Amino acid sequence: MSEFALDSLDLAALLCSRVCHDVISPVGAIVNGLEVLEDEQDAEMRSFALELIKKSARTASARLQFCRLAFGAAGSAGAAIDTGDAEQVARGLLCDERTKLEWHATRVLMPKNKVKLALNLCLIAAAAIPRGGVIRVTVTGEGEATALTVEASGTNARVAGHVPALLAGKPDTGSVDAHGIQAYYTGLVARACGMKLALTSSPEGMRIAAEPAEVPAEPEPTLA
Repeated sequence: MSEFALDSLDLAALLCSRVCHDVISPVGAIVNGLEVLEDEQDAEMRSFALELIKKSARTASARLQFCRLAFGAAGSAGAAIDTGDAEQVARGLLCDERTKLEWHATRVLMPKNKVKLALNLCLIAAAAIPRGGVIRVTVTGEGEATALTVEASGTNARVAGHVPALLAGKPDTGSVDAHGIQAYYTGLVARACGMKLALTSSPEGMRIAAEPAEVPAEPEPTLA
């Protein structure tokens, strides 16, 4: 099957739908909490509403910060992003009482597309362990030889059946919808930064390795 090409306007619309889907729930909870504060006089209920607003505001902020790096421009063309910032937004989104993030990467400035790739792979890993578990991000090498590995382990781990084809840019149905746009976009980002993806999965977990599509040639030895 030849590589599927999604119209740029459709790509933008579907990504916007994805971001809206991620933030509408906590924003809606904030609105509900404010309505309770306006109408409720009971001190216990008002305290509950305030806690709901605080928690939902933190959630909305974490999701927006993550989406800004994972989907947004985040700097000019060719810009580099601090991997420490990427770790921070990933922890803000993924870490909770059920899920732990292990981030194994030296803090450096990395080309923004490779950072976007790492964050999007984290989303795929998180979706594979809906009951929680451990997500491990490992960055090795440097420069053009940088490689990424994202692993997830947890109870009843499962990668959705449509994900591998979407990562490859070849959706099984010949189209992409709002449910599949994130995996499809991840494949686009990987190809944009010259990386090839390899996904393996089992009932215990999943692993996605992203390596340079073309390994840089070793420099010729200098003769004395």
